[in-house]
Amino acid sequence: MEQSPIQEVIEAIAEVKGTEPSKLDLALYEYIEPEAIQQLASHGTASWTLSFELPEHQVAITSEGAVLVDGAERRQLNQLL
Repeated sequence: MEQSPIQEVIEAIAEVKGTEPSKLDLALYEYIEPEAIQQLASHGTASWTLSFELPEHQVAITSEGAVLVDGAERRQLNQLL
């Protein structure tokens, strides 16, 4: 079963922090509208990059499916490929 783009972002952040996603003290919706990630992920024909800041990290998601945290690719969103 494929994970949602939002879950992939959370897992990428947890990976950088060296913890499990369930142990993150982070409410993603306080920094970005999760539905915006879902909507952009569903637009496979346009080229786009969505960037947002968290207290200690810069996150970017690209139309190619890359999830970058602090400039390093951490995940690849399968549903965008």
